[in-house]
Amino acid sequence: MRRPAASVVRGEPDYILLGAVLALLVVGGVMVLSASASEALAQHQSPYYFFERQMLWILLGLVALVLVGRFPYWKWSKYGMWLYGASVAALLAVLVPHVGLDINGARRWVKVGPLAVQPSELAKLAMVVLFAWLLSKHQDRIQDFWHGVVPHVALASVVLVLILAEPDLGTTVVVGSTFAVMLFAAGIRGRHMAGLAAVTVPTLAWAALGKAYRRQRVLAFLDPWKHPLSTGFHTIQGLLALGSGGILGVGLGHSLQAFGYLPEDYTDFIFAIIGEELGLIGACLVIGLFAVVAWRGYRIAMKAPDTFSALMALGLTTLIVGQAAINLGVVTATLPVTGITLPFISYGGSSLLLSLVDIGILLNISRHTT
Repeated sequence: MRRPAASVVRGEPDYILLGAVLALLVVGGVMVLSASASEALAQHQSPYYFFERQMLWILLGLVALVLVGRFPYWKWSKYGMWLYGASVAALLAVLVPHVGLDINGARRWVKVGPLAVQPSELAKLAMVVLFAWLLSKHQDRIQDFWHGVVPHVALASVVLVLILAEPDLGTTVVVGSTFAVMLFAAGIRGRHMAGLAAVTVPTLAWAALGKAYRRQRVLAFLDPWKHPLSTGFHTIQGLLALGSGGILGVGLGHSLQAFGYLPEDYTDFIFAIIGEELGLIGACLVIGLFAVVAWRGYRIAMKAPDTFSALMALGLTTLIVGQAAINLGVVTATLPVTGITLPFISYGGSSLLLSLVDIGILLNISRHTT
């Protein structure tokens, strides 16, 4: 990968992007403490149990952000296939009994010492790095369906099928959508994109309706009040939390839903607690911060010095913004319930760490923008 001209290298990182991410981390740390305190006290005899672990992951993530931010972005092109291979191996390991952890019927985690990590988080980064490299390298072939489109789709399908097998439909949609955006930006023909969509949409419909529990989630999404104590419970409790917050919220630490009423209140549904405690103003602040991340991330992609960095910035930004959009859609009942966290805010280790690695890469690219 060609290194940018020296006159471009001496820029500063995008401090607006960094500031928005740091603000999201602050909100996340505070809200994890508020939402998890009662459960932490009941289960671990300390209200700070989950908060302390989140702070540790934030610290590790910020160290990773700084290190990655100093690592020249063009060197990532050397590691695309290695990351891809490692992520495929890890995704296969998840499906092996006694290796992958089965939690609530899903095998998304691998035990590494005292930690449980999600290989799909590594797969997100691997997909972006690999296809940014391949699509920039094979730009002359991308309009050829059999020699340009099919090989890339075949490689992507391996990862997507393995993530879907966990099962994790939400992450599959995020990764697949990111890949599609990168294909489009690389110059795929419109009719080829339409053909891929014609295959993808029925496949997603089958994935969403092919299993009984997924059909129940879709039916509950259409009418959660018909199933208030089963499949509609998450949605109803999330809406009650958002609605009870009003404009200003009930106050930090005064959530009623956090006392065992709202499941996944400090992970998948933490935005509902934000709406309850901080009100419409707090919820809009979080949405606004993600809008800033989108603005600066896509701006970096548009001003990137070469095709590889442009596609990588595009992919990383789409991963973060797409995941946030799906999470917010689930909590506000505009999308069916799926187990996907809110970046930088929800409790979680590997997701938070890899999201901050993504930001580190974006900040490094931003130093070379024109």
